[in-house]
Amino acid sequence: MVESEQDVRAALSSAKRIVVKVGSSALAARPDLPLLLARQFSELRKSGKSVVLVSSGAVALGIQRLGLKSRPTELAGLQAAASAGQSELMRRYDEALSPLGITPAQVLLTHGDLANRKRVNNARNVLAALLEHGALPIINENDAVSTDELRFSDNDQLSAMVAPLVDADALILLTDVAGVLDRRGERISLLSNIEEFFDQGNGEGWGRGGMSSKLSAAEKARHSGAAVVIASAFGERAIERILSGEDVGTCFPRVGSALRARQHWIAYTLRPRGTVLVDEGAASAIIEHGKSLLPVGVIGLRGDFRRGDSVSIVTLSGKEIARGLTRLSALEVARAAGKKGAELASALGGEAEAIVIKRDDLVVTH
Repeated sequence: MVESEQDVRAALSSAKRIVVKVGSSALAARPDLPLLLARQFSELRKSGKSVVLVSSGAVALGIQRLGLKSRPTELAGLQAAASAGQSELMRRYDEALSPLGITPAQVLLTHGDLANRKRVNNARNVLAALLEHGALPIINENDAVSTDELRFSDNDQLSAMVAPLVDADALILLTDVAGVLDRRGERISLLSNIEEFFDQGNGEGWGRGGMSSKLSAAEKARHSGAAVVIASAFGERAIERILSGEDVGTCFPRVGSALRARQHWIAYTLRPRGTVLVDEGAASAIIEHGKSLLPVGVIGLRGDFRRGDSVSIVTLSGKEIARGLTRLSALEVARAAGKKGAELASALGGEAEAIVIKRDDLVVTH
C-alpha cells in the first residue's frame, strides 16, 4: 500500500529519536546557526524527543584559526586544520546549548570504528548512555586521524550510518537549498523512488558529493527504519516544522521492512573488498528464494579478498544484487567457481566450507 504524502508527513510527528546533520556550507553562511539549532533542540526535548547532531565545520574553522589563506590540499594540512577547528566548533555549540540546560557531548568517529563489529557496538553503547543521561551527542568525523582507508566520503554518509546506531525514527539533512529540486528547478515534496527520479533525467550534472550524496544517505537511512527529510537549514524553525508534519523540504518515507542493524551494517557500512559475478540461477536463488551463494553459481570475480571480507554480488550485466561476508578467500572462490559435488571438494581440498556466502551473512540490495 502506497502512503499518501499527508500520511508520510504526519508520521514524522511521532518520531522520538532524531538525527540532524548540518553541513559546513550552512554553518559558514550563518554563524548564528548553532544558536538557532540549539533553540529548536530545546523545544524538541521538552516534547519528549531526543536528538543526535552530526555536524561538519571543523576544517573550515581550523583554516580560519590557523590563519591559512586557502584550504590545504595535502592530508596533513587538512588534519591540522580539523584538529584546530574541532575545539572551536564544540565551543560554539557549547555556548549555544549550555544556557538552555543541554550538555553537548563530542563523539569523533572514523569509518574504521564503524566497520569493526566490536567497535561499532561500543559506539552504539556510548551513544545510548549519553542519551540516557540527557546529553546531546555531537558527532563528526575524526579528521585529525582519518586516512583515505578510514574516511567516510562525507558527513551525509556518516549520518546515515549513525541512524541505525541510535535507532533513529527520522534523519534530517540540513543544507543550503530548499530540498531536492527537479529538472525545472522546483522543490519535490515527496520522493519515494530515488532510482526512478534519476531515470526521469533529474539530477544531471550533480556529480559526486552535494545533493547526490544526500540522496544516497537518504536511501541508506530509509532502510534502517528512519524517515528522511532534506531541507534548508535557514528556514524559520525548520526542524520543528518538519517534525510537526508541515510541507518543508523533501521527504523520503520509511521503507516497508527495515533491515536489522547487522544487515544494515553489511549492506551500507562495510566497503566491499571484491566483487563476485553470479549466473541467473544464483541471482534468482538469492533474490527470490533467500538462498545462500554456492560456488556452482559463481562465474567470475574481481579483487583480492579474504575470508570474512565484505563482497559485492553482481550479475553479468554489472548490476549489484546483494552484499555479504564471504566464507572463502578470492583464491578459494576462483578454484571453486562453477563446481559442485566431488569436483568442488577436490578443488577446495576439504579445507574450506563449500559455501561462498551463507544466507545469514547476505543482504539483498537490488
